[in-house]
Amino acid sequence: MKYGIALPLSGIDGDIERLVEYAHIAEEAGWDGVFLEDYIVYWVKGGVTYDPWLALTAIALRTKRVRLGMTVTPLPSRLPWKLAREAVTLDHLSHGRLILGFGLGDPRDSHFGEVSNVKQRAEMLDEGLEILAGLMSGQPFHYEGQHYRVEHVTFEPQPLQKPRIPIWIGGFWPRKAPARRAAHWDGFCPAKVPDAQGYGSFQPADVSAIRTFIAQERTDKGPFDLCIGGYSPGDDKARARAQVGEFEQAGATWWCEFVLPDLGQAQQALTRIKQGPPR
Repeated sequence: MKYGIALPLSGIDGDIERLVEYAHIAEEAGWDGVFLEDYIVYWVKGGVTYDPWLALTAIALRTKRVRLGMTVTPLPSRLPWKLAREAVTLDHLSHGRLILGFGLGDPRDSHFGEVSNVKQRAEMLDEGLEILAGLMSGQPFHYEGQHYRVEHVTFEPQPLQKPRIPIWIGGFWPRKAPARRAAHWDGFCPAKVPDAQGYGSFQPADVSAIRTFIAQERTDKGPFDLCIGGYSPGDDKARARAQVGEFEQAGATWWCEFVLPDLGQAQQALTRIKQGPPR
């Protein structure tokens, strides 16, 4: 099990430099990864939003060990070839620490007249993923799809990670389409479909069900990551280890601690980061 933290795209109390510093402190405290969401307009109160690629680049230059990732980029709202350039550049700047996460996108970020039809966005996501993989191969590549076209081109440099930067897929469980898509790539970072009360927290049984489903759908025998997000008690290591250990036994490979402070709660977030992961 590896342990990451999810930090807010709005910075810490709106401050991007403090966000970078919190990521540095997380590395010193023993966390294994730092993850950001990807929005054009972040849905938190006030709408303060920083670019996640630039933020992760700054974090990459301030850290040496932690993995860096997006959970997740709405690929149908981005240009795949531009993302390929950004991702490979960040992979080099971080010395091979990047994880790419992609999904359909959040309806709360639909401010700019983009395609809203879910079926069409799913088609664009699948085509975009194929283009990203092809461009990251370093080999001559062309593509003719329903939504994208790529002329014969070779992208250099290749990523430091081989055969390419790992790709995780985000989506809601127990909906099967996102998990089925994830099975063809390198990992799954699911969210739970909310219940009637609006809650959507995972249980170990959910993780077991995901693992079973992925095993049925997956043809590649290589490693596959399953990242579960939540909250663990930083002031009670034994209870935190017991809580997260159940998810590890069920098949999760990453635990991502949500450290997303509301305005004025920066100190509480910093305290949780310094308490370290529940290992």
